[in-house]
Amino acid sequence: MEKKRGGKLIAGGLLLLAMALLLVMYNIVDEQRAGRRADDAMAEMDRIFKELESQEPLTGLIPDYQLASGKEMPTALIDGKEYAGYIEIPALDLRLPVFSQWSYANLKYSPCCYTGTAYENGFVICAHNYKSHFGKLKSLSLGDEIRFVDMDGNCFDYVVADLEQLAGTDTEEMLSGDWALSLFTCTRGGQFRFTVRCDRAN
Repeated sequence: MEKKRGGKLIAGGLLLLAMALLLVMYNIVDEQRAGRRADDAMAEMDRIFKELESQEPLTGLIPDYQLASGKEMPTALIDGKEYAGYIEIPALDLRLPVFSQWSYANLKYSPCCYTGTAYENGFVICAHNYKSHFGKLKSLSLGDEIRFVDMDGNCFDYVVADLEQLAGTDTEEMLSGDWALSLFTCTRGGQFRFTVRCDRAN
């Protein structure tokens, strides 16, 4: 009887171990897929920006976003999805396209605009904790530079001013304060959100 019970426990343990291994493998494949998708979108975005650069420059004009308060960011359709621009974090060697709208499905591809715009304070960008996305945010230091470029080619430069960990459900705290830019990603297990707060660069 004891032998039979012991055998069942061992079989159950092996099954759980196999399931855990499959989950780890799925996460690795999912992360690699996300990295490739972001690279493909970034390559297409680079082509769009190259075309913008080749056009005759308009000198002396004030950018649209400075003329209209509350203006939405322009978007570009790439592979059937709308992007608002890209984010660059030199300290992490990251350059990633950013979706104009966030959703769980979009997060599997690339970082997303969570709320706000680059034209005003309160701009928030979220991404998965994949290594190829925001998984290395914890490695940032105060003073590190971050740049966001919208689809019109306007550049917005920021510096890291604060690093904090918030409860996964604390949306109110996430949106509080007068930060120019906030980046966040879930910690492993999703219990907390690691958050990077940024001021505009001088």
